[in-house]
Amino acid sequence: MVNMKIFKGFEVSRNYNNSIILIGNFDGVHLGHQKLFKKAREFKKKYKSKIGVITFNPMPKMFFNKNLKHFRLMNLSQKIEEFKKQKVDFLINQNFSKRFSKIKANIFIKKYLNKKIKTRFLFVSNNFRFGNKREGDINLLKFYEEECNYKLITPKPLKNNNKVISSTLIRKLLSNGNLSEANSYLSRNWEIEGSIEKGRKLGRKIGFATCNVDIKDYIIAKPGVYSVKVKINKGIKKLKGIANLGYRPTFNQKKLLLEVNLFNFNKNIYNHKIKVEFVNFIRKEKKFNNIKELTNQIKKDIKVAKRSLN
Repeated sequence: MVNMKIFKGFEVSRNYNNSIILIGNFDGVHLGHQKLFKKAREFKKKYKSKIGVITFNPMPKMFFNKNLKHFRLMNLSQKIEEFKKQKVDFLINQNFSKRFSKIKANIFIKKYLNKKIKTRFLFVSNNFRFGNKREGDINLLKFYEEECNYKLITPKPLKNNNKVISSTLIRKLLSNGNLSEANSYLSRNWEIEGSIEKGRKLGRKIGFATCNVDIKDYIIAKPGVYSVKVKINKGIKKLKGIANLGYRPTFNQKKLLLEVNLFNFNKNIYNHKIKVEFVNFIRKEKKFNNIKELTNQIKKDIKVAKRSLN
């Protein structure tokens, strides 16, 4: 992995000027994004330039729509990890604020892309929009190409069975329980990173101790039972387990919760950070008539999960 420099805005050191710049949310860093990075690496080799990414936090869509609580496929630290794997040299992680959203599109090109970072090659998707009221698009970027000394590159989107591989498609697949297809487009298992919170210990009472994970603003995958692999803190070892994502209708709960039961594990890990990797969707969430029915079903689910993880 490359040693990637992170900037909180456009004030970058001069040795990062004249680079190959990719702009976008890159939520999921999926196969479509990876195609873009591969092309950028070819340019890096050919033109001896660095690769830089400009991304926005919070994601503009979430900034403008305060009701959009569960949306993202990954958090910033996961994104950074994936950018490093794609051999990105530097990241401009721009805080997306009301003030920043008001910048006119032509000012963004002239002042930020040209004057501040002296962009040499600019990679964006065909539907890229930017600037105040999303007034800027690839036609405007093309218009300023000569004046601002950059070359615009807009690779064709990656398709599978005539469907464009996009973050939107992957969110939809996860919401519908099509985990294996979502994972294939991500080129890895989808994962949630979060802290373990103290719960009501309902799992422990019925013989299945669970860790409760706060899923913050991640997209909500289809509520149900999943086989999972888990890393604790920054550990290398992956533990196997089963997870329930949902509202626990048998206990009449209303709050969405991710509960993970780790196989052959009984350490106290409250307040630890964990990464939960979703391997297989086992079944959708259902309400049971009594605790005995629920425990019998959990035993069956665990057998299925263990088989799918071996």
